[in-house]
Amino acid sequence: MPTISAKGRQMPASPIRKLVPFAEAAKKRGTSVIHLNIGQPDIKTPDIALDAVRNHHIEVLAYSMTEGSDTYRQKIAQYYAKNDIKVSASDIIVTTGGSEALSFAMGSIMDPEDEIIIPEPFYANYNGFATASGVTIVPIVSKIEDNFALPSISEFEKLISPRTKAILICNPGNPTGYLYSKQEIEQLADLAKKYNLFLVADEVYREFAYDGREHFSIMQIAGLEEHAIMVDSVSKRYSMCGARIGCLVTKNKEVRSAALKFAQARLSPPTFAQIASEAALATPQSYFDDVIETYVERRDILVEALQQIPGVRVAKPQGAFYCIAELPVKNADNFAQWLLESFEKEGETVMVAPAAGFYATEGLGQNQVRIAYVLDKKLLKKAVSILAGALAEYPDS
Repeated sequence: MPTISAKGRQMPASPIRKLVPFAEAAKKRGTSVIHLNIGQPDIKTPDIALDAVRNHHIEVLAYSMTEGSDTYRQKIAQYYAKNDIKVSASDIIVTTGGSEALSFAMGSIMDPEDEIIIPEPFYANYNGFATASGVTIVPIVSKIEDNFALPSISEFEKLISPRTKAILICNPGNPTGYLYSKQEIEQLADLAKKYNLFLVADEVYREFAYDGREHFSIMQIAGLEEHAIMVDSVSKRYSMCGARIGCLVTKNKEVRSAALKFAQARLSPPTFAQIASEAALATPQSYFDDVIETYVERRDILVEALQQIPGVRVAKPQGAFYCIAELPVKNADNFAQWLLESFEKEGETVMVAPAAGFYATEGLGQNQVRIAYVLDKKLLKKAVSILAGALAEYPDS
């Protein structure tokens, strides 16, 4: 019998989606499942984006430009300028989601067995992108007791080897919700310049910064032009996860040229999704003001409710819409599966994402879960109540 590749065997399953079969089985039994496991916002997509597709009369749905349409990239550059990020349309390659931008970045700057340092816990699919590129992730631990702040630069320096090519951060963070300060970003920039490394920043949650904090981009640092690679997406910003439009932004011409060749191999980003995304750039600030207010309220309700459960520790997010909670259980994977297979309260249960899959270091995150607060306040309160009841009854705590 033919065998699959070693890479195929090594490709990690998504910790966010691997419990889906158990959730579907629960639903078939008649149990309602409240999904805290996935960052799919319930926020309405701006009408301006949807109307642009509804009202567009295309007779031939042709390929777009490999790097994305000129008008869209020009408008993206204008959007960045409003955020004090000075780039031109030529610095931007439109991609099929932020995921493709990350894959292009890894493929463009790293060879098999090269190393990339990433603070953990991190977005689980970074593991998948690294495996697909043959790249080795070198994790550096951020801790729940520090609210997942940036580890010390001296700890980063201990991990730098001749094979280290880059540092990757997510800011604000998925799954932690931590927002890196300007000082932390500047420290990383100095480190990248000192050791001649790339600094890659996944900034897809830029708009979601709370409590008066402001997002600071790696693209705002003078002198980092040859080192900085930014990844972005419309998915969360405009609640357009299904559009699958993102971008890679860099002033490094060699990186951009290499990434463009990867982009040519997949031909072009989707045309209608670019039309919607271009229109979305005209979304008024009032939309984001309302969305941020909504997420702050949800965060506060979730964190305060979790803190009332005996044995639970939770880090308070400063951005994005996720938090990591440490539970009084030995194995969160087993607990999450048990929730779906064996527990319900008044016909309902909850689905969480076990956090071990967001770590690269074996054994870390075993008793943690990631929770996405993308549901309305009433449903969040109910979900935490169900979670509290489940923890009180769980036989393997």
